[in-house]
Amino acid sequence: MMGRMHETDLARLAQQIKQWGRALGFAEVGIADSELSAAEAGLQAWLDHGFHGEMDYMAAHGVKRSRPAELLPGTRRIISARLDYFPPASTDPHAVLADAETAYISRYALGRDYHKVLRNRLQTLAEQISAAAGEHHFRVFTDSAPVLEVALAEKSGLGWRGKHTLLLNRQHGSWFFLGEIYTDLPLPVDTPESSHCGTCQACIDVCPTQAIVAPYLLDARRCISYLTIELKGSIPPELRPLLGNRIYGCDDCQLVCPWNRFAQTATLADFGVRNGLDSARLLDLFAWGEADFNERLTGSPIRRIGHERWLRNIAVALGNATPSPEIEAALGTQLNHPSALVREHVAWALRQQESAR
Repeated sequence: MMGRMHETDLARLAQQIKQWGRALGFAEVGIADSELSAAEAGLQAWLDHGFHGEMDYMAAHGVKRSRPAELLPGTRRIISARLDYFPPASTDPHAVLADAETAYISRYALGRDYHKVLRNRLQTLAEQISAAAGEHHFRVFTDSAPVLEVALAEKSGLGWRGKHTLLLNRQHGSWFFLGEIYTDLPLPVDTPESSHCGTCQACIDVCPTQAIVAPYLLDARRCISYLTIELKGSIPPELRPLLGNRIYGCDDCQLVCPWNRFAQTATLADFGVRNGLDSARLLDLFAWGEADFNERLTGSPIRRIGHERWLRNIAVALGNATPSPEIEAALGTQLNHPSALVREHVAWALRQQESAR
């Protein structure tokens, strides 16, 4: 049937796809072509600077990231969808950041792992397309393969790349996930959104580690999200005090962005707060054994960093907290932890506590 579809049929299908997407919980769906040569040049320059740090997979895939047809032969269009995730009933993030004894966890990670939530809905959408258009070659992506999702979402009219490198939308800010369907259907494409950052550089100024080295340019090696999630080894000692109480990710650039005054909260229960992680005490989380960590964080994106890095991150936050005998005692219990990584960060935290007394 696909080969016989006329432009009017394809235009009608594109509108149906957007309606089906909204029915599946997506805030918005857009369609783009696969031309990413401009983005490819920017990606290569970013990699050449080494800004990807230890994320070797960023370089390993080469141009597959910017040439969709090399990832899925025959790809002609990319359907991008965004899904709001900010938890509706969660502790004010500014209040959490202001309390040095409370753990700050990026708002996207307070509920269920988004990968499965997005993938299931995108797969359903792709199957609905197949039912309407006949068999088409497609592949669903949810941050699971080399995809330039912000560049594609920008081309599809879902927003523009902010100076912090995340996608921004005038009606929804940036608190949303992105997912894609690559397809060989020659659907009509949407009009890209123009930039609305203007002279604002609030995200650049607020970054605790000054990881946004220039507008639209992020040095991941300094980014707290990279340091607490992607980095497998030791967090550079000079950056540890700058992490504050952030133990998994960082939202500062989003919290300060004026466009997030218009952000919507999540409509899916999947992104509701679990285990009280929106305002948990650092000491309580530090006391979790590996079994506790694995059990309580089943289905959470946090689980992928493992218990060792969880303790590493919390140790740094405890070192940055106001000195107290309770914190020193808790750190002392992990001084002989089997992991050299944990021991190193615990020892550093104890020195911080002692020197700040």
